[in-house]
Amino acid sequence: MIMLIKYLLFILLVIFMIGAAVYSLTSRRTPDPLEKGRRRSIMNVLLGAMLVTLSLMSMFLFRGSTPSVIVEALFLVIGAFNIFSGLRSYGYYSRSGSGRKA
Repeated sequence: MIMLIKYLLFILLVIFMIGAAVYSLTSRRTPDPLEKGRRRSIMNVLLGAMLVTLSLMSMFLFRGSTPSVIVEALFLVIGAFNIFSGLRSYGYYSRSGSGRKA
């Protein structure tokens, strides 16, 4: 069961990493500033999810020494903040773009 969780977390990590790279590249190529902001906010959510997944992976893979627990907690907090700020900015850019085109 633990091996299944480890493999699932690794697959999620790879998916989040590829998704963040794709949204980063597409946001750089988009000329519209609202669409660029929307894509960067999605990228921010994916990067936060990647950090949370990375901290969960390290919780399952390594023993609980004090430096390891501190790094895991730090990754978890930074990842949660990235998810929150990405969702918040996505809401902002979605509301900004809805009244622009009829």
